Amino acid sequence: MSFHAPSFRATVLTLFPEMFPGPLGLSLAGRALEQGIWSLEARDIRASATDRHRTVDDHPAGGGAGMVLKPDVLAAAIDAAPSEGPRLLMSPRGEPLTQGLVRELAAGPGCLIVCGRFEGVDERVIEKRGLREVSIGDYVLSGGEPAALVLLDAIVRLLPGVMGKQASGEEESFEGGLLEHPHYTKPNSWEGVEIPGILLSGDHKAIARWKQERREALTRERRPDLWQRHKTGKI
Repeated sequence: MSFHAPSFRATVLTLFPEMFPGPLGLSLAGRALEQGIWSLEARDIRASATDRHRTVDDHPAGGGAGMVLKPDVLAAAIDAAPSEGPRLLMSPRGEPLTQGLVRELAAGPGCLIVCGRFEGVDERVIEKRGLREVSIGDYVLSGGEPAALVLLDAIVRLLPGVMGKQASGEEESFEGGLLEHPHYTKPNSWEGVEIPGILLSGDHKAIARWKQERREALTRERRPDLWQRHKTGKI
């Protein structure tokens, strides 16, 4: 296999580099990683600590529970890391991760992802190093690593050459602002339920119309917020 420069370079700053590539080393993402379509480097934040105990956190100013990642250590880790594209911080208070943001990132050269731990990251690092905060949902994790894996999985599958058929991503949930239509396969009859006849008709225009109608109906029913944005064109 001939080597070629990755189209997307991901660098992750974490206290647990052994968590990577994790599931990203399997299936489509793992195959693309082996083929050199994208690259991943997980760097240990502790390597930038300067004391003999490799201290990375301290008590929050003003009191409170937990610990906060030290600004000098984290900033040094960021400065030492190769950085292509935006610098991201996985954070529950960040902007929501959407398919639009995923497409934006996948179109770039790569990104640097900071994975927080403890109670969070010193605000001065976020400001001084221009970290863009991104959230994968309205809940709190033990650290940013699982969120980083989610983000990278979503990005990598959109890179050229990763999915077998480019069209396979065009009708997925959130593409065009709608949820995905239902899917069926053989056997045609299973536990008394038949595949909708239109899907077996061979009428491609009618099938496309059915898929679009189901996408709209499901979005109206399950995600009225998405449906409202779709109607107003604010996708």
